[in-house]
Amino acid sequence: MTDQQTTEIHEQGGVLRGPVRAPENRAMAQAREATGTPGRDPRINIHDDATAQKLGFKGGTIAGSIHMDQFVPVLVQAFGPSWFETGSLSLGFKNATISGEPVIAMVTAPPRPTDVQVPVRMERPEGELVAEGTASVGIVSEPSHLFDTDLRAGSPDDLRIIAGVRPGQPLIENEQVLDPAGLRARIDAGALTEPLDWYTGDSPWGGPIANPSTMVQLLRNRPGDFGKGISEAVGLFGAIELRHHAGPVRFGVPYVVSGEVVAVGASPKTEYVWYDTRATDSAGTVVASMRMQLRWMKASSPLYKES
Repeated sequence: MTDQQTTEIHEQGGVLRGPVRAPENRAMAQAREATGTPGRDPRINIHDDATAQKLGFKGGTIAGSIHMDQFVPVLVQAFGPSWFETGSLSLGFKNATISGEPVIAMVTAPPRPTDVQVPVRMERPEGELVAEGTASVGIVSEPSHLFDTDLRAGSPDDLRIIAGVRPGQPLIENEQVLDPAGLRARIDAGALTEPLDWYTGDSPWGGPIANPSTMVQLLRNRPGDFGKGISEAVGLFGAIELRHHAGPVRFGVPYVVSGEVVAVGASPKTEYVWYDTRATDSAGTVVASMRMQLRWMKASSPLYKES
């Protein structure tokens, strides 16, 4: 970390508080530039202002994975660089934010530097909760925030958007090699709230390592995992847990990503799926894993238009 990133973190009432940051919403530009899902209109996206406003949001939302990047300097301050080796960050997203909206990442100061889990949260400067959960490093006995969460599983037979998706269903296994070019472009554009030098240059592990939002893209589902119904529905992240098992995750290294559905269900406004994935290296070692809740807005889907 840079000296400035370190000095911007201060302790208040036993909580390490990071600086105020205002993440930018670049997701729509990236969606239009990328190939994306075949046949999918990039405007069917919660990060698009017009789409989000139709669904009752103030504007295009900031992805929860982007908020995760903001926690890293505070986590390194709390746990040291070993957070990238055996650390986790487990968050449930409570209130969506829009581009340029200021937020603060907070981590409870741990009583020891390893084998410990502590509460974390993100707030707006006035105190409104944006996300809450846990972070850890090393071996801990208590469950993380998401693994201690009631997944509120429902009957798959009642679902329309993700009809046919069942708990235990495997996700499409795929092999990926992370390219650092995309992250470098984000940093050069000033679009990463916390651009650690370790992401683009030398690090304690000998070369560039992946930030949380890049890990999410590595570990998240692929087109075809949840059926055709999601192609016309607006989705959003409800919760994400990232965990390093034998980290860090590195650029230029091949990983096999596999996973399975854990639960499916519905709320009054959404249908959702919980799933687990893991990235395994060529030696068969699980390097990192993720638990994610994806939600799709019922009001955005033609499958609910006549309801």
